[in-house]
Amino acid sequence: MRDASRRVDGFLDGVPLPMLAVDRHARVIAANPPAMTMLGADILNRPFVTVLRHPSIVQAVDWVLDPTGTPAPATDPALRPPTEHAVTLRAQFAVEGRDILAEVTVAPLPIGLGRGASIALVDRSVAEEGELMRRDFVANVSHELKTPLTAMIGFIETLRGPARDDERARDRFLDIMEREASRMNRLISELLSLSRVQAEERRRPSGQIDLPGLLNSVLATLSPRAEAAGVVVWTEGLDQAVRLPGDADQLTQVFQNLIENALKYGGSGGSLRVGLAHVPHEAVLRGPGWAVSIEDKGEGIEEQHLPRLTERFYRVDPHRSREQGGTGLGLAIVKHIVSRHRGRLRIESRRGEGSRFTVILPEKLTRA
Repeated sequence: MRDASRRVDGFLDGVPLPMLAVDRHARVIAANPPAMTMLGADILNRPFVTVLRHPSIVQAVDWVLDPTGTPAPATDPALRPPTEHAVTLRAQFAVEGRDILAEVTVAPLPIGLGRGASIALVDRSVAEEGELMRRDFVANVSHELKTPLTAMIGFIETLRGPARDDERARDRFLDIMEREASRMNRLISELLSLSRVQAEERRRPSGQIDLPGLLNSVLATLSPRAEAAGVVVWTEGLDQAVRLPGDADQLTQVFQNLIENALKYGGSGGSLRVGLAHVPHEAVLRGPGWAVSIEDKGEGIEEQHLPRLTERFYRVDPHRSREQGGTGLGLAIVKHIVSRHRGRLRIESRRGEGSRFTVILPEKLTRA
């Protein structure tokens, strides 16, 4: 038995996919490293039914071990049809709290390795999640564009008909159409920006930035907006000399977005603080870094919304966001840019107490 197990181990080790083998009693006798990573390191010498508790997979194993005494399992027509002794099926199961959607192929062990069955698993979870995200993304973009386009078509029909000679209605409708067209233009621009950022996310920045100078430049650009909103901007730590690895254009986009959001949604507090401080050691960065915090005294955000703020098109208050010209993509872009810089985005807020957005950037970018 030990000799047979060693031969099976040698056979499985050459397979890059998660794969395990059972003997004629459906007891696990071998598993390669990918299978142990997926299912756990303690799966050897256990009944297969205790390793993967999925009725269809267990039935497939029983059928391969005893084709005459076990009915053939049902298979997905989209997958390859079962052969005389092997079967492929699609199954979803949970391992350590994670749902896995896999294509599972059960076949007899090759001649010479003894009587038993091999079970190969192809994890399709990531591909399925990616497809789901793509469908959701297309649906969201379609909704974001269709709503203003429908309104604009309605206004055009009205201006061609009942309001043809109504100067006041024409001016009002044209103002609304201009506002909606501008929002759609911003949406398309931010979609392109998000696409570029995601495409570059794995390529680390090669330039150097003057972080205080960059922040002061962003604040100077947005000072007219702060004055118009009646918000006093306080700064702290921006007189230091700090140079970091980074992409100046992308980080300008990050801080401009965060400060604009603070003015839009937190400006009711009347003040905004932008601070820069050294972090001797940040666990996520595995070393020192610099923290830029943007803190307002506005209405704040309810706690249940915080984990989803960086999702594409997620809005705490959709109506208010659209009135302010928001696209729902700003914080998603921020998240991906910060990720490209191997930094961390921290969001803290409580309803009625304001919000604080903190970007922590590493002092150095390592290759690890």
